[in-house]
Amino acid sequence: HTNLGGVLMAQKRPDKAVTHYRKAVSLHPEFFEAHNNLGNALQGLGKPDEAVASYHKALAIKPDCAEAHNNLGNALQELGKLDEAAASYHKALAIKPDYAEAHYNLGVSLQDLGKLGEAVACYQKALDLKSDYAEAHNNLGVSLQDLGKLEEAVASYQKALVLKSDYAEAHNNL
Repeated sequence: HTNLGGVLMAQKRPDKAVTHYRKAVSLHPEFFEAHNNLGNALQGLGKPDEAVASYHKALAIKPDCAEAHNNLGNALQELGKLDEAAASYHKALAIKPDYAEAHYNLGVSLQDLGKLGEAVACYQKALDLKSDYAEAHNNLGVSLQDLGKLEEAVASYQKALVLKSDYAEAHNNL
């Protein structure tokens, strides 16, 4: 059931995947991957509350999984629980310090909390780890722009566009 759920997710059919992930967790309640994947499918369906519950179950089974902490942070971020999201990203980074996506996601939370200097540091760390991360270049530009550092912001937007020439948000920000 978990493998079938994965195939359905790859086919962009999270509604069908949820059914199979739920069956997998009913058959094997301690199956970490099924709980985590169920959370991802629920998140894809725009059900972050339910996704949070699945991620909590996954983390109860495997508390040292950086990806599950990051996933939980994403669901909490969507719910507007920015401090809780940031805490989840910090947990992910404590486990896996070189996790570029978690640095980026922490930057998003901090930016939304108005902690622009900290957000800049997170985006820069994400870019140190993954220099071709167009979204991090774009969001770094947004934070720099909000800090009044317009020349640096322009350079960040331009880097994002070199990496992803059809990146509408970066074009708009530039």
